Amino acid sequence: MSRRVPVPARVGDNHALSTLDLMDDTPARPDSGDENPFKGTPFEQLFAGLGAGGMPDLTALMGQLQHLMAPHDGPINWEYAVDMARKGAAQQPDPSPTQQQKDAVADAIRLADHWLDQSTDFPSGVTSATAWSRAEWIVNTTEVWKKLVEPIATSATQSLGQALPEEARAMAGPLLGMLGKATGAMVATQVGSGLGTLAGEVWCATDVGLPLSAPGKAALIPTNIAAFAEGLDVDESDVLLYVALREAAHQRLFAHVPWLADHLLGAVTDYARGIEINTSGIEEQLRGMDMSNPAAMQQAFEGGLVDLANSPAQQAALERLEVTLALVEGWVDEVVGVATAERMPAATRLHELVRRRRAAGGPAEQTFASLVGLELRPRRLRDASTLWGSLRTRQGPEARDGVWMHPDLLPTAADLDDPLGFREGAEATEQLSAEEFDAGLRDLLDGPPE
Repeated sequence: MSRRVPVPARVGDNHALSTLDLMDDTPARPDSGDENPFKGTPFEQLFAGLGAGGMPDLTALMGQLQHLMAPHDGPINWEYAVDMARKGAAQQPDPSPTQQQKDAVADAIRLADHWLDQSTDFPSGVTSATAWSRAEWIVNTTEVWKKLVEPIATSATQSLGQALPEEARAMAGPLLGMLGKATGAMVATQVGSGLGTLAGEVWCATDVGLPLSAPGKAALIPTNIAAFAEGLDVDESDVLLYVALREAAHQRLFAHVPWLADHLLGAVTDYARGIEINTSGIEEQLRGMDMSNPAAMQQAFEGGLVDLANSPAQQAALERLEVTLALVEGWVDEVVGVATAERMPAATRLHELVRRRRAAGGPAEQTFASLVGLELRPRRLRDASTLWGSLRTRQGPEARDGVWMHPDLLPTAADLDDPLGFREGAEATEQLSAEEFDAGLRDLLDGPPE
């Protein structure tokens, strides 16, 4: 199945790969009555807000372009992206956490770890706990975002440069050359905008299902947690503790399943490696295009210049990423639910609110949709939680946690379709002997060798 899309940026199940989309988070300038010659192209937003009249302030424009396209390593100007993200986060008050808030977070993580000791044999994965401002979340998670986003940006940019035949590039003239140079800058703009928005929503370092902080570093964002608690008939300290439980549970899983982070990031890399642009028909469209007619160019870009289809390998990588993220979040739901069942009456309501947040498109869904192109389906998360709970009820917490011994043991998408049937029957034990399972589980619980 192929899709008609404009020229690259985002990828995934239901997202066009389009540099035109990369700037759509930036408010456009109100119509001044003059036709913007770049309307409908990736450069429209570069001109928005520059100058009061119909024509942009060229000095401001050149400064903006110089900043966007300053020399940088890799496919994305991360200095610009982080700067833009921090400015976006600063649109709302973003005070530095007080010592009292940092102490409250440390106490909540400590209590959360104590409760989780009763619901999983995985020992604590937390080596330090702290509170972050939104700006600190951006700065401290950038290195992981680089690993996540750069494979996509690299492949998309390379595909753009390689896709057009020589004759087509000559006909397109300087516009397509400028598009190629601007692609990395536009990806940086999209990343900066996305991370700035996300910083105002996340509650902790693992809120998107990935270990975004340094190993063992638990971090909560008190400003965002307080905003979430407003209007709830739940004490703010309970909300803080519930978020701490989720953070501490994520930290345990990532600390004692050493292959998990690379498994998730590897799925993104595998997808990016297969990005190709099929240029069938592109020469014909460009040959008939009047490059001096902005309306004709806009129509061509909106209609799609190229066909893009996911290969079977890419579809498999996307499914692996989606399913694994669902399993991570489902496992966290399960162990937190066990830990709070007899201790925190408010946990049931908070758990339901978290599920509604996902269903409405929480941070994980929105982030992967805008930066990676993957739409997570909330149904998968609920199914994963049901699967882990059912496995614990039937075979105990050791069997539930033992599934994380190796990626080949993880439930598949088909297993999530029937979560109550996972590992039912004799065939479920054929993959490993009892001795092999016990030995692997001991290694998993003991952690990596010193």
